[in-house]
Amino acid sequence: MAELFGPTLQGEGPSTGQRAVFVRLSGCNLDCRWCDTPYTWDWTRFDQAAESREMSVEAVSSWVLSHDADLVVITGGEPLIQHRRLLPLVMALHTAGCRVEIETNGTVDPGSAFTAYARLNVSPKLAGSGIPADRRIRPDVLRALCDSGVAIFKFVISEPSDIAELVELQRQLDLSPVWVMPQGTDHQTVLAGIGTLVGPALQHGWNLSSRLHVSLWGDERGR
Repeated sequence: MAELFGPTLQGEGPSTGQRAVFVRLSGCNLDCRWCDTPYTWDWTRFDQAAESREMSVEAVSSWVLSHDADLVVITGGEPLIQHRRLLPLVMALHTAGCRVEIETNGTVDPGSAFTAYARLNVSPKLAGSGIPADRRIRPDVLRALCDSGVAIFKFVISEPSDIAELVELQRQLDLSPVWVMPQGTDHQTVLAGIGTLVGPALQHGWNLSSRLHVSLWGDERGR
């Protein structure tokens, strides 16, 4: 566990602007060069003992349910690297009436474990992340997530070549629905990036997402 925070607003994708609480888990199997939460995984720069802690399912669930928000976003890091331990929490929150979204980079297939309890916000990383394609794109996993019926796909666009890569990736894997958003850690960068994505989004049938939390709070932690 890295941090619990909220109520705040979901900043990306189809639930943008909705009141939510966030459960941020530690650990990631990727190392994007523009990652905005390196304190969840980069133990060369951050103290793991200070930045992460173990919490029981009961403790996390109790914290979530003590707040006035029915949307729970589980993020990271990469939450699905501990999907077996995560499932009891998601089931408990679902049973309590929460809507649960799990953010994932699309490299881990949890099988059908979450299909009855959560939506998967799948964000595969494009070349602008600086990660080799064989680490960040797992076609079989992405196909399985697409077939799950509970996945949406959202892509951070950090450079023009990312658009061409996304077009080809969608052609190969038939990913749908797709949201695109600009990379950026301040309002002006995000606003300018959104402007460059309007044309490609309309041309290719994608949905365009802001990064509302960045526009409101920049890269302030816990927002």
